[in-house]
Amino acid sequence: GISGAALEGVTSYGQAGVTWLDEITEATNAQSTTPTLKKYRIDVHAQRSAPQIGQFLLEDAAYDVEAELMRVLGRDFALSEQTAFVAGSGAGQPKGFTSYATAATADSSRTWGTLEHIATGTSGGFGTTSNGVDKITDMVYKLKSGYRQNACFVMSKQTLGTLRQLKASSGDYIWAPSVIAGSQQWTPSRLLGYPVVEAEDMPTIAANSLSIAFGDFNAGYVIVDRSGMSVLRDPYSNAPYVTFRTVRRVGGGVVDFDAIKLLKFA
Repeated sequence: GISGAALEGVTSYGQAGVTWLDEITEATNAQSTTPTLKKYRIDVHAQRSAPQIGQFLLEDAAYDVEAELMRVLGRDFALSEQTAFVAGSGAGQPKGFTSYATAATADSSRTWGTLEHIATGTSGGFGTTSNGVDKITDMVYKLKSGYRQNACFVMSKQTLGTLRQLKASSGDYIWAPSVIAGSQQWTPSRLLGYPVVEAEDMPTIAANSLSIAFGDFNAGYVIVDRSGMSVLRDPYSNAPYVTFRTVRRVGGGVVDFDAIKLLKFA
């Protein structure tokens, strides 16, 4: 959480030049390349809701109607935030990681502010079976090793259903079941050894869609929580109804553009 209207910070982009020295080269005192500091700003946006409940219902119900309303509002605000973190435009709402510009350019030469995409080779499809598997593998190993240890795949259930049908050249499915054979132990479903997270707001597979993401989202995407959900109970404006004027302020955006990769169906 923060106390202002935006979170501002800097992140290092690029790598410092480092050389081995001996007595001769040390005397030259050559200048090395210096990482660039990039400033980011994540604005906090407000989402609002103003449901109404009759005064008599609040007084006469056998259970706590107001508490149930707060539970439902908390759930629906969270769903709205989830949509924005994936696909938000950044205009009056958080900017989702699928809304940034992308390029098929390596980390070392890509413009800061742009995410890397890996094209499948077929518009709206995985390409041939082997090509589909290979491109997903490319996603994994285009991500720097420092990010891979905490990385996961993110996709919708429709994409997941298509993905589970892909097979390696051996004929085996590339999907690992969530239950270990011979035991009752449950583990997260994994793809190429990495956890898979279902996100209903990820684009379904279509021409040029960015339908699969892979990366360390803790490092790459920052969510800013200005405050919890605030509620103003207003029994006057629309009597005999009580209006619950509810506001939650939150923001989100990518801060490390090397930490997330996207598979582009193009």
